[in-house]
Amino acid sequence: MSLPNRLLPGALAAALGVAALTGCARTDGLAAGEAAPSVSVQPQPHDVWPAWSGTSAKAPGAEASAHQPPPRPLTGLPRVGGEGLAGFDVHALLRADPRMEPFADREDIVKPGMSGVRPPIYRDLTGDGRSELLVAVDTETGRTVLTVYREHEGRVYPVLFTAGKRVAVETIGTDLLLRSSCADGGEQAVRFHWDGVRMSTVSDVKNYAHSGLSDSGKSPAS
Repeated sequence: MSLPNRLLPGALAAALGVAALTGCARTDGLAAGEAAPSVSVQPQPHDVWPAWSGTSAKAPGAEASAHQPPPRPLTGLPRVGGEGLAGFDVHALLRADPRMEPFADREDIVKPGMSGVRPPIYRDLTGDGRSELLVAVDTETGRTVLTVYREHEGRVYPVLFTAGKRVAVETIGTDLLLRSSCADGGEQAVRFHWDGVRMSTVSDVKNYAHSGLSDSGKSPAS
């Protein structure tokens, strides 16, 4: 069941409003003068939702920042059992998350071009050997809302919340790369890395000249 935009809670509406005004959602990255982490070996990108990768002009924004308070555990959920986050009903989890609750009753989808909840994806993004849960919801307006959930000491924490238009998602090692389109015709790619508290922005690249992407929608190897 789709919910009208007027029912979105203030926080989510504000976040999406900023994204709509700027064409690409706001990101918070490294502080001025702070060195980026060195990389010795550059892994190749791997699509998280392969079927959606070709639908993006490649580029999103993010609402993740080291300046925000630490994520708080979701309430109203049972303790995480031996199955980890895979043991949860995704819609029940979304209902427990105030920012995702407006989308909790949307139908599951299995291919692009529809509005609803994409198949849940499990990836180890923290490097601790346990999988995080990635949940994405495609809306009728062409925007996608993505949240990453992490289990810690039996509780569920939302460690990334972001939204963008025509979003494609990839993993690079344990990092997460989101690509989406900007309203001015540009493209944006934002890379997130686990910082011990949340998935925080480590790079934010915007390209207004050309995408530099192959027909498959993947960036060339660096």
